[in-house]
Amino acid sequence: MIQKRLLQMSVLYFIAGISLGLYMGMTTKFTLVPVHAHLNLLGWASMAVIALIYKAYPEAMVTTLAKVHFWLHAIFLPVSMLLLALMLSGNQALGPAVGITSILMGLGIVAFCVNLLRFIR
Repeated sequence: MIQKRLLQMSVLYFIAGISLGLYMGMTTKFTLVPVHAHLNLLGWASMAVIALIYKAYPEAMVTTLAKVHFWLHAIFLPVSMLLLALMLSGNQALGPAVGITSILMGLGIVAFCVNLLRFIR
């Protein structure tokens, strides 16, 4: 189930990232380039690759670490991107919140990496 959800979310992030890129190009307002890049890399690319890795190592998908990764990534990527967009749009006070949500999502990525390393030995 995690594999399917990651792939579904990756497609949504692909659409969001491409849409944001098109918007910036059409308006020539490039303030949100970091959000665009993160949506495409941490959303589309990373989630799609992770889903394919779980296809290759299905036993890794049913671990506690896989669940920890999934929920941290699923919850904190959109929150972090929203906060980053607001911060880049002028609300500098959100910097610490962006940092905290980014760290939490990063911990999810670490959980995925540790999980994967356990299964590719």
